[in-house]
Amino acid sequence: MNRALFACSIAAAVLLPARLPAQEFPKRPITLVVGFAAGGAADTAARLIAKKLSDNLGVPVVVDNRAGAGGNIAHQSVARAEPHGATILLGSIGPLTIGPHLTKVGYDPQKDLAPLTMGMNFPNVLEVHSGLGVKTLAEYIALAKQKPGKLDYASTGPGSASHLAGELFNQRAGVDIVHVPYKGGAPALTDLLGERVAAYFSTPSTAAPHIESGKLIPLATTGLARPAFMPNVPTIAESGFPGFNATNWYAFVAPGKTPEPILARWNQELVKALNAPDVREELLKHGLTPMPGTREELARYIESESRTWEQVIKERKITAN
Repeated sequence: MNRALFACSIAAAVLLPARLPAQEFPKRPITLVVGFAAGGAADTAARLIAKKLSDNLGVPVVVDNRAGAGGNIAHQSVARAEPHGATILLGSIGPLTIGPHLTKVGYDPQKDLAPLTMGMNFPNVLEVHSGLGVKTLAEYIALAKQKPGKLDYASTGPGSASHLAGELFNQRAGVDIVHVPYKGGAPALTDLLGERVAAYFSTPSTAAPHIESGKLIPLATTGLARPAFMPNVPTIAESGFPGFNATNWYAFVAPGKTPEPILARWNQELVKALNAPDVREELLKHGLTPMPGTREELARYIESESRTWEQVIKERKITAN
């Protein structure tokens, strides 16, 4: 073997371990981790995407619900997972941009998790159980002012989008509504329906059937404009609080040290799945607007949202409790 050929052989041997994961992807089963309990909006979206990915890739894609700590448990587990490409996460606004400003989460979202693509975007809907006796946002605020510290609202956990939406509402409306954290949307909704908690800044998909049945009363949505799926429900912004905006979103991320070729492939596959007509139609039915894009766009968005919510947390002196 001449020296040139020997040198090429050595170089190939050195590069081989780094290339193997990309070459083998996606020959092994995929785990899609979700930070909330089964039955909520995140779980619904994850299972829909997992089915499409499995069909497209030809390998099983299993949804793994790791609820707790407002989604931080799941995010920490993926941040520490082996970067082989077979584990990804449907991340959420709380753990990616809010939680790190509240407590020690054990990971840096912008270093230990690699962006893949934005998943979906949606406003929350502020709803109350029918037994509370209010039907409008103005009536709810009046009741809260009559009973400071007596009303409560559910969230999917400390540092979650629903938690911060509630704190922002407390600030803007000048009320004192007590935060009650849960481990996900499903248990929060169960207690709201059971009238064990008065209100909840819920995802549209989990609220819709119960609003239609009359068990829950929608008071307002949290985006700047009325969503197409709830055109008759006013926004908080148009109800006397201009500029109020607390939209929710889910984004796909992977362990931070995942090789670039695999990250690029995941972006391609996830964008394809999110753009599939049947997936888009089903997500929109649940009030979730698909927002696939580039990895760079997601990285910039996470950084921007992190700055925004850091300011709210400091101004409101919000803690993780």
